[in-house]
Amino acid sequence: MLNSYKELLVWQKAIVLVEEIYKIGFPKEELYGLSSQMRRASVSIPSNIAEGQQRKSRKEFTQFLRMAFGSSAELDTQIIIAKKLYPGLDFSKAETILEEVGKMLNAIIRKLEAKN
Repeated sequence: MLNSYKELLVWQKAIVLVEEIYKIGFPKEELYGLSSQMRRASVSIPSNIAEGQQRKSRKEFTQFLRMAFGSSAELDTQIIIAKKLYPGLDFSKAETILEEVGKMLNAIIRKLEAKN
C-alpha cells in the first residue's frame, strides 16, 4: 500500500506536465486567456490524483482519477487550439507527457474498476 500520492508515478509525471505547460512561452496578451486555462487544467490533473488517493476509498479514488482524466482531455483540447493560434510555439514535449499521463490514468482506472 502506498503511503503517499507522491509515490505514484502518474502523479510524478503529471507534475512534470504542469512544469512543461508553464514553460510554454505564450505572448503576454494570452496571460489571462488560453494559457491561464491550460495552466489550471494541467494543475488539476495531479491535484485530483492526490486528493483521490488521500480519500482512502477505492470508489472515491477512481472518481478523482476520472476527474483527472477529464482534465487531461480538457488540456489536450486546449493544446490543439493553442497550436492553431500559435503555430510557432512548441507543444511537443507537453503533448508527449500528456499522452503518457492519460494512458496511465486510463490503466489505473480500469484496474481499480476490475476489482469491484
